[in-house]
Amino acid sequence: MDDSVAATLREDPTMAALVDRRGPLDVAPADDEFARLCTSIVNQQLSTASAAAIRERFVDVLGGAPTPDRVLAADEAALREAGLSGTKVEYLRNVAAAFRDGERDFTREGLAGVSDEAVVDRLTEIRGVGAWTARMYLIFALGRGDVLPLGDLAVRKGIERIYNDGEELSRAEMREIGAAWRPYRSYGTRYVWAEYES
Repeated sequence: MDDSVAATLREDPTMAALVDRRGPLDVAPADDEFARLCTSIVNQQLSTASAAAIRERFVDVLGGAPTPDRVLAADEAALREAGLSGTKVEYLRNVAAAFRDGERDFTREGLAGVSDEAVVDRLTEIRGVGAWTARMYLIFALGRGDVLPLGDLAVRKGIERIYNDGEELSRAEMREIGAAWRPYRSYGTRYVWAEYES
C-alpha cells in the first residue's frame, strides 16, 4: 500500500484507526485471473471455512490449479462429491467456456482500457457470474483500486458495525461513507473485511 493510499484513507478518522490496527493491506492483481474467478464462484453464498474446504477439494479433483481445460474435462460426479452444487458446476463450466472463447479476453491485459462498470457488464453476460462475483473479480483478479462492493454482506455488515454501532444503514449512506476513501475504495473495503472477519 503506497503513501497516497494511506494518506487518503487516513482522512477518514474511523478508517485511520483501522489502518493503524491492521497495518498495510494491499490490492494487487491475481497471478491467474481464471483461477481467481473460479474461487469467487466457489465462495458464492458460503462461509469462509466451508468455501476453503470445498475449494481445496475442487483443486484436488482438477489435479492442479483451475484452468478452462481442466474445468471442462473434470468429471461432474467428482466435482459434486467435492461439495459443489450442480448449479455451481454449471457456472464454473460456463466461465471456463467463456475464457476459452477466442472472441473475448477477460485477462488484465484484455480489460486494461475498460471501465469497472463495463467489466461488470461483460462478466455478467456469463451465466453464473452476477454483480457480486464481477466486483470480486475487479478487486481480486484485476487489482482495481476503487471498487465498493455493497452487494457483499460482510462489507455492509462491517460498515454498519464500524461506522454505526451495528445499526442498519442504507446503501446510499454506505456509499457516502465510502466516498471518503475515493479513489481507493477497494483498499477501504479490505480494511472493512479484515475488521468484520476478526
